[in-house]
Amino acid sequence: MVSSRFLVKGAQSLSSRSSMLSRSMATVQSSIGDKQVPMSNLEKGKFVNYARIESNLQVVRQRLNRPLTLAEKIVYGHLDNPHEQDIERGVSYLKLRPDRVACQDATAQMAILQFMSAGLPQTAVPTSVHCDHLIQAQVGGPKDLARAIDINREVYDFLATACAKYGIGFWKPGSGIIHQIILENYALPGLMMIGTDSHTPNAGGLGMVACGVGGADAVDVMAGIPWELKAPKVIGVYLDGKMSGWTTPKDIILKVAGILTVKGGTGAIIEYHGPGVESLSCTGMATICNMGAEIGATTSLFPYNKRMSAYLEATGRSQQAAYAQEFNHNLQPDEGSEYDRRIEINLSELEPHINGPFTPDLATPISKFAEEVKKNNWPEELKVGLIGSCTNSSYEDMSRSAHIAKEAADHGLKTKSIFTITPGSEQVRATIARDGFVDTFEDVGGVVLANACGPCIGQWDRQDVKKGEVNSIISSYNRNFTGRNDANPATHAFVASPDLVTAMTFAGSLTFNPLTDSLKGSDGKEFKFSDPAGFELPAKGYDAGENTFQAPPEDGTTVNVAVSPSSDRLQLLKPFKAWDGKDIIDAPVLIKAKGKCTTDHISAGGPWLKYRGHLENISQNCLIGAINADSGEANSVLNQETGEFGPVPTVGAYYRDRDIPWVVVGDENYGEGSSREHAALEPRFLGGRAVICRSFARIHETNLKKQGMLPLWFKNSADYDKISGTDKLSIVGLNEFKPGQDIKVEITHKDGSKDSFLTTSSINEGQWEWFKAGSALNKMAAAAKARGA
Repeated sequence: MVSSRFLVKGAQSLSSRSSMLSRSMATVQSSIGDKQVPMSNLEKGKFVNYARIESNLQVVRQRLNRPLTLAEKIVYGHLDNPHEQDIERGVSYLKLRPDRVACQDATAQMAILQFMSAGLPQTAVPTSVHCDHLIQAQVGGPKDLARAIDINREVYDFLATACAKYGIGFWKPGSGIIHQIILENYALPGLMMIGTDSHTPNAGGLGMVACGVGGADAVDVMAGIPWELKAPKVIGVYLDGKMSGWTTPKDIILKVAGILTVKGGTGAIIEYHGPGVESLSCTGMATICNMGAEIGATTSLFPYNKRMSAYLEATGRSQQAAYAQEFNHNLQPDEGSEYDRRIEINLSELEPHINGPFTPDLATPISKFAEEVKKNNWPEELKVGLIGSCTNSSYEDMSRSAHIAKEAADHGLKTKSIFTITPGSEQVRATIARDGFVDTFEDVGGVVLANACGPCIGQWDRQDVKKGEVNSIISSYNRNFTGRNDANPATHAFVASPDLVTAMTFAGSLTFNPLTDSLKGSDGKEFKFSDPAGFELPAKGYDAGENTFQAPPEDGTTVNVAVSPSSDRLQLLKPFKAWDGKDIIDAPVLIKAKGKCTTDHISAGGPWLKYRGHLENISQNCLIGAINADSGEANSVLNQETGEFGPVPTVGAYYRDRDIPWVVVGDENYGEGSSREHAALEPRFLGGRAVICRSFARIHETNLKKQGMLPLWFKNSADYDKISGTDKLSIVGLNEFKPGQDIKVEITHKDGSKDSFLTTSSINEGQWEWFKAGSALNKMAAAAKARGA
């Protein structure tokens, strides 16, 4: 059920505790500011600032005079200046003060290199760096981890020393995936965090507004500058009923992805509410929020409830749980709060889903999936099943999958497909090892990988098929773009719950439905899997495992951060040139990209991850996956100066070295996917000046602005068809431009004929200053220099 505008009725059903609490428009007076409750157990002198949120909301309520959604309470509670800030959902640009920043190792390199340019002694807010992206899955956890530490030693040493110098918490390789570590240690209800990974919204499972951003945004907040975000719209997802059987929290977000598509959440926060929320575990809610990134959402979140409280207590944060309960009036939506769109899902009727291939929003219920496999001629044989990743690697997920594996083992079966298991953190790994789940997985043929991202982000040395061989895999991951997991464009990747993935590996077939189909045991007798069962939290508590955290010293001023000039992994940044004040004239179209062009297409992952700290080297992958609309080929574009075809980065660099600005033309939702700012840094480094598209993904559009490029939208999307890769474009009237105005683009075709079209943009006054300065970092550095003078 979907409708456009919705006023929440009967909001008291959102939490079992909320009937005792007032959530009306009246501001609740409390002594919330009288306590000093630590933000985490790992950071000294950093306290939860609920008092600021309460104070801000008093001002906002008086100004808006209407009920607030939960998303609005947390977002507006973090306004830098609530008295003067314009507040209109989907229109105003908000200046916000997040409580913390989190970076994974692949994006942290560039973020820290940029922060070093700011010349500040320490970060202004608590910040952490997590080593999870550079560990390639090959043979199994311990050996893969040892190999990664050896190969990436230079990068890890850089990150460790930089973190020590600037007061940043450092999680060593093997500690786990950033989002699981955040959930276990840092996420708190009502707080705000930005992270340099698109799946940062995972923390919404603990009622936190957590947004994926590019490194330049992170640097702003680390430097004490407000974070700018267009005031999000709010999409309400009302959950009724109760899950049972094979249905899991993953199926909720798979269903929502099918409804909203990969861009339906753009510019919005997805706010889940309703009585069905009570049937979800905290880690289950995190799964749903995590994969909200696949629908373009700014973030997703849930209201505070007893399941969150239980998780906080289980992870050693009873004090924080009690404080959140005192603040619960601001951790629920107000009764009568209005959503921009409403979706309703009855959990009692929800089927398990499988999404894919090639896109995470192609949703199919399990009852119809075998039919779709045959109708679409998808490869029926299931080559590999993969569970874990940041989306589904909790203790609950692992216990349910272990239950399925144990039942198969009791019937004498081993998996027919390759079966890999990725624990989300060292704490989860140690706990499932103690409780026997690792033995259960290995007994049926499973391979337990390192506590890292691994195949989910393409860090997979896959050997069972050759590149180009058509095959099918299924995972409990979040993203399944072409070539995403194994760099093989012929791999049909499907996404499902860990339960379905585990069961299907024993059948070795995509057409197996564990809800209805039988398998034959080693005794020749047929059996059906029983409904999966697991444990929300470990009965014996969590085993912390090996200590993998490095706290920064109290004084890091004497720590040296060395970057070798000859390194091929790390490179100090040089400022981009400021705008010369002139129109962009006769800029060749470097490439007209056709169809889906994600950040994976613009800046590939996998083996390229090792160059994330070296802009010159990683720029050699710029747009090599984008499909040229003129030819249908990838990484082959016309050099309009020489008349020859060449790789995209080579032609881009050719233009740059001759002071010829160039432009990219894109299709719908350009830049969807990961938050990697390299997808904006690389085009800028190679001399690009503008990207003109039918529409942009939120994070990528911001990243382009931060690096001094112009992200322009076709005012008439049909004008995309006017342009060819042989054209030159002139972007005119820039000296007279004011935010909100259209920008004219003139086309000079190869035959000399002319045409033109109008573009729009979301550039505001501050962002226009970034363009003029050459980048947001240039603007920041100039301001710092002026203050010093």
